[in-house]
Amino acid sequence: MEQLDALVVGAGPAGLMAAAQLVEAGKRVVVVDAKPSIGRKFLMAGKSGLNLTKDEPLEVFLNAYGEARDWLEPMLRAFGPVEVQAWANALGQEVFTGTSGRVFPKAMKTSPLLRNWLAGMDIEIRARWCWTGWDGDALTFDTPNGVQVVQPRVTVLALGGASWARLGSNGTWAEFLGVETAPFKPSNMGFLRSWSKYMEPHFGAPVKPVGLSCGGRSVKGEFVITARGVEGGGIYAVSTMLREGGDLVLDLLPDRSVEDVAARLARPRGKNSLGNHMRKVLGLKGVKAALLRELGDLPDGMDALAARIKALPLPLDGPTPLDEAISTAGGVVRDVLTPDLMLKDRAGVFCAGEMLDWEAPTGGYLLTACLATGRCAGIGAVRYLAK
Repeated sequence: MEQLDALVVGAGPAGLMAAAQLVEAGKRVVVVDAKPSIGRKFLMAGKSGLNLTKDEPLEVFLNAYGEARDWLEPMLRAFGPVEVQAWANALGQEVFTGTSGRVFPKAMKTSPLLRNWLAGMDIEIRARWCWTGWDGDALTFDTPNGVQVVQPRVTVLALGGASWARLGSNGTWAEFLGVETAPFKPSNMGFLRSWSKYMEPHFGAPVKPVGLSCGGRSVKGEFVITARGVEGGGIYAVSTMLREGGDLVLDLLPDRSVEDVAARLARPRGKNSLGNHMRKVLGLKGVKAALLRELGDLPDGMDALAARIKALPLPLDGPTPLDEAISTAGGVVRDVLTPDLMLKDRAGVFCAGEMLDWEAPTGGYLLTACLATGRCAGIGAVRYLAK
């Protein structure tokens, strides 16, 4: 049985941030990961531009975490949007803020940041080490050299959620962790719908700008029509409410009032068809016009039509599969952890990142909380060793 000072299981942003705290405190750290290379989901996030955080007032930022705000707030106040930007800049990755407030490294990739981060950390990385459970206080792993048993003085688990299994997050750890976990649910995911043939020409088309409302939450954004249903940022923003059974309502013209829409529709249309009339007076065409007709016959009367355009119900058939979700809800519940994220029933074992039971929308919130919880767990592990 191998004895170690500090072991980090999971080499994503949360695990690496925990390892960084331990290294800074002068500890020898071994980081293991089940995959052949580290940071796979982190690297995947950079393929569409690495959204590190969101530049907005901290109170607004904290509210994005919904029910988990109270739990995460101390960690996010210690390492929030300002600190994330300073951290990236210190690693030689200058950041910029987009028009929506989202913050990106100028390189728009994960790899330069990850490379610089690892270069500054004296850690040992062991790939293809898959955690399989406990042997008393020790941890057992399937490795290229057979079963290995490790007994560290302190352990940080940063095992991810239950989506994108091919990148390393499959949630199987919940079966043998030995503490209470909330069931995994998809978060920031698309939704299914069986479209009529009328919509087939619009598969892949973006719907923008559009208002989306569900469960008391309303956002302005965009989404994409797919052959299976709907995807995209606007859908993700209301995905929690949709997942819990809420009904989606679209505002096809979010920059116009219902009175303005009705007045424009009431203009004389001459020999124009209703479709051409809506295109000329409202600019309503293409995929938006198709959505309007997808939901049945158009109502009689311009006031009723205006109301339909401004509040179009779009029934959906449920979320896409869990493994396809950008992130997941569920995981290790707050009650089994101390404030510094140590398991109450396993002294010296800490948890961090997406394996904790919280969720947040896309837009920088996910990555910031992973870094913040990893930092908290790492600092907690340093304090534990100091005792």
